Amino acid sequence: MTRRSHPPVVVVGAGIAGMSVALSLAPHPVILLCGEAPGAGGATPLAAGGIAAALGPGDDPRHHAEDTMRAGHCNDADAVATLVGSAADAIAWLEATGVAFDRAGDALDAGLEGGHGRPRILHAGGDATGAAIACALARAVAATPSIETWTGMDIHGLRIDATGRVVGVLAGDRDGHPHIIDGQAVVLACGGIGGLFEDRTGPGDLQGLAISAGSSVGARLRDLPFIQFHPTALAVPSTRTQGRRTLITEALRGAGAVLRDAHGRRLMAGHPLADLAPRDVVARAVVAADRPWLDTSPCSKAWPELFPATTASLRRHGLEPGMPIPVCTAQHFHMGGLATDLAGAASVPGLHAVGECACNGVHGANRLASNSLLEGVVFGRFTARAIAAAPARRVGTPATRALPANADPQALARIRATLARSMGPQRDRDMLARARLALRGNSRQDIVARALVDAALALPASVGAHHWRTAAAGVDQQLAAGA
Repeated sequence: MTRRSHPPVVVVGAGIAGMSVALSLAPHPVILLCGEAPGAGGATPLAAGGIAAALGPGDDPRHHAEDTMRAGHCNDADAVATLVGSAADAIAWLEATGVAFDRAGDALDAGLEGGHGRPRILHAGGDATGAAIACALARAVAATPSIETWTGMDIHGLRIDATGRVVGVLAGDRDGHPHIIDGQAVVLACGGIGGLFEDRTGPGDLQGLAISAGSSVGARLRDLPFIQFHPTALAVPSTRTQGRRTLITEALRGAGAVLRDAHGRRLMAGHPLADLAPRDVVARAVVAADRPWLDTSPCSKAWPELFPATTASLRRHGLEPGMPIPVCTAQHFHMGGLATDLAGAASVPGLHAVGECACNGVHGANRLASNSLLEGVVFGRFTARAIAAAPARRVGTPATRALPANADPQALARIRATLARSMGPQRDRDMLARARLALRGNSRQDIVARALVDAALALPASVGAHHWRTAAAGVDQQLAAGA
């Protein structure tokens, strides 16, 4: 166990964001809390795309920023400038930490994805970039003496001192034993809300922990209605494992694949960017189509070797390269979350958030493809620097703000079905009003789901991933009658 000369920083979550914070804080002591071993759980290992960085000839961070803003509609310009301007340093840091990016000769091999005007998507292991990065960072975490990792942990509350500062967590292990863990600060890097949806590309245990924990201490939330759906999840019944669908990487469309309907008509023929339009646009086209499918015949015949993880997934379900790939939409990413500044600080002192659970406005209303892994590294490192530079504070006698209990399996199934009907790529005010009335429980997941629906109902117009299908009357009366 590490001998601590300073109070530790408590980091919750061991995906790319949490591990970036923990590694960048060294030699400051860190207690890293996670459900599974670092790099094994969360959404990071499932990232099939890549990481965006404007490093190639003819590219520039300004172009990357323009594409990010165009896709996002209402991004924070300072956050975007920080993200794209820090990309080169982030890639260099990842390489120094052990990530081996794919190369074409001596240069990094850059691909194209939706919304990007130039090839700038870097991969590691083809379409297994997230797994490669998670593996490399996990090895670095294991080799860093200042990081003490506790696995099998769930967060039951935050610890607050007499000044209102967050100084620790109440956690529970797999045997149900409680653990009070206090320190200098708490960093939430615990993922998004995908586990609240029936169809998703990520793990089912990511159910809005940061929103729940932040709300318990009065932290500000931001951009909750903006939920991204990936347009090309594999629509084969056998691929839906407890709600998680296999993702068909967007890079395959970057290599030439096109979306078609049951009659062979191209879904995206009318858009200037065609099949590489921003995800919100493509997702709505897929939802509206009759039996949509992905046609890989325009790709190079070598595509199965270039995308080995995708090829293996297809073959596991009886689909060979060249066959039509049936697709559907699935919840993929939450642009909203705990409101933070560019150094990860939430509105409550001592509380920080990084990665998908945080929101500094960098993604706007619709995240540009492959900006999420970059976000975790860039803002994870900025957060670590800010915490390390702050004066150490003595922990007094804090009190615990307990979180609500988790929903039981039956209640969770109800929540997932309710959000699937109401908070998809196209939304209807009447459906949202009915959802709001149905989400009456007091569980942690009910409370988060209600916050999502309330935020969506408060938006008057469509923007990015929040898209009104119809305008309906009587919503306020329905809500008032059921309140």
